[in-house]
Amino acid sequence: MRLTELKTSIDSFGDEQAADRSVALKGHGFSHATERMGMIAALAAEEMLIVQNTFPQGLRPKFLLSRRAARLKPRPFKATIFAGPGPISPVLIQALQACSYLLALAAALSISAAAQAPPTPAARFAVVLDAAHGGNDPGGLLKDQAGANQPEKTFTLALSVRLRSLLAARGISVVTTRESDATVDPDRRSEIANHANAQACLSLHTTQSGSGIHLFVSSLTPAEPARFTPWKTAQAAWVTRSLALAGVLNSALLHAGMTVTLGRSALPVVDSMTCPAVAVEIAPEVTSSQAQPTGPGDSGYQARVAQALAAAILQWRSVGSRTDASHAEVLLP
Repeated sequence: MRLTELKTSIDSFGDEQAADRSVALKGHGFSHATERMGMIAALAAEEMLIVQNTFPQGLRPKFLLSRRAARLKPRPFKATIFAGPGPISPVLIQALQACSYLLALAAALSISAAAQAPPTPAARFAVVLDAAHGGNDPGGLLKDQAGANQPEKTFTLALSVRLRSLLAARGISVVTTRESDATVDPDRRSEIANHANAQACLSLHTTQSGSGIHLFVSSLTPAEPARFTPWKTAQAAWVTRSLALAGVLNSALLHAGMTVTLGRSALPVVDSMTCPAVAVEIAPEVTSSQAQPTGPGDSGYQARVAQALAAAILQWRSVGSRTDASHAEVLLP
């Protein structure tokens, strides 16, 4: 209810009484700060414009009662306040002034809080793809679809580019350790993953030995998170989560009809990462329907592997991306 509506009918007490109780305001020249606060509420009720609000920062009541609490637009208006027959009770006037003060203070505080509190951004889900080898490190030799020998670095980069496109199309932020045939130091690969604050890292390899997909997790003994972590054993605090990530990858690859081998090994690049990390090694695919195994260089084989890995990352994002280990400061070598 507006302040000017706190009245009884004029007809009930006579026009002369009503006129006597009218307060003509010019929007300025109030003699008391408490009256001025009541008039601010009256102005707002009459939809008058407050030109400038000079409330001190912090909105502390002792400052709000200063004589320069507000400067209003000098626009004449009339507000009639009724309390019934006879003189207006001083207690009622004080109660109305206190209510208007509290309403003005609550409105100012709510506006200030809304302006100062930025929206909480959504948590960023990032994946690091580490295409092994590159530049002056060719890796092993594998045969392409034409039967010619090609360095491993070519196939790992092709798989990284293919998987990056699939993940980006699904709204996942992807960070890669290399986008071309460039030499990347092992420690630099780990630094990229750690700086990305990734929820998963896949170190991509290919091999001509064995068959199916090989998944490797660091052989470091699981350790509790620490404030400072040695560089070469930073992965120890994340091994448990890396094993969980390997399980999700294993399920997706098996669902795609591929053979999967799980193992643990010393992994110099992965061992320095502070995120769930798994080395994925693609070996030739051997099936009963084919006389010759399908090598890692086969584009169709790579496409199916990339699809299965992308499905696994989506699953990891929805159910398993929350990490138990805190972000530690890693002591560089």
